[in-house]
Amino acid sequence: MEIDCDCGPEKAKREETFLEKENIFRTRAFIIIEKMVNWCADPRARLLVDEVLHSIFFLGKINNPSFSPQEIISDTELFQYFEDTFPQPFKVYSYQLPKRGPFSCVLDMIVHLKGEQNEEVIKENLRAFKNNPRLGKGKHLLSSTVCVSHTQNGKRYYGVSMSANGKKPVKIIIAASCLSYWDNDVAGAVMTYYPDKTKNKSFDGTITLPPYVSCQAFTISTGDRKDPCKSCKDLFGLSSEENKEWSYGNCAEAESLSNLFKNEPTVKEQLQRKSVRDKDRKNAEESVTVHLLKLLGKPEFYTPPMPVQKKT
Repeated sequence: MEIDCDCGPEKAKREETFLEKENIFRTRAFIIIEKMVNWCADPRARLLVDEVLHSIFFLGKINNPSFSPQEIISDTELFQYFEDTFPQPFKVYSYQLPKRGPFSCVLDMIVHLKGEQNEEVIKENLRAFKNNPRLGKGKHLLSSTVCVSHTQNGKRYYGVSMSANGKKPVKIIIAASCLSYWDNDVAGAVMTYYPDKTKNKSFDGTITLPPYVSCQAFTISTGDRKDPCKSCKDLFGLSSEENKEWSYGNCAEAESLSNLFKNEPTVKEQLQRKSVRDKDRKNAEESVTVHLLKLLGKPEFYTPPMPVQKKT
């Protein structure tokens, strides 16, 4: 009997390529942390650094292969500095879930530093960040798309696509965002199709935007406009001829519209919604929670601690 032993040069090359790609996670994670720390100049920025540390450590834990905080921050002195300065992410990353992906924190930091009104500057900074050759190739921890939403008042609200890589991490972060971070209308729309792109027969939380709301996505690396995908048409009633369908909640439109809804109560009042009973929504939330339990275990969400004000 002949045995097909896949242990020759081709297998070794595949394993080498796999490890090289996976090591990008560790390299990229450290570069993101390094950049966020360099930008940190006030309490708001400090919260974002704390949050990005936790989000990266959590994703490192569930990555294949997994990476510990010590492997991501391999320098002993630097590791001690981060653990002393931002202790909470190190303590709870293994069992508390991030509410969003790490690149959302990068986006928030850039908006915080540059001002929400400076749309082109923000997009240019995101593009420069993502196109940094030190980050290498691959999808780990980076978003491909940014979305900008606004109404007649002109105030901009930004969002990026999911910066988790792989089916399981993406589903975990989408579920966490639905249950703990996104505006309830965005969460309701996404839960209508979570987790398998199949519409819930007993719950329809999809919405249609008022005509005066602009919601435009762009490819971060080039700045080119992107039409909404089929998923975003289904969720938010956006107009497009695109038939590509991503995981519902993966796209930048979800985060951008969530930020708009949180800050514009008039828009919330004028959304076109389906008639949804509270009981049906609760059942949908329970269904998302059950799926999250299957993926990970008991969902407990992370909130960065408020910085302690030093006495003068």
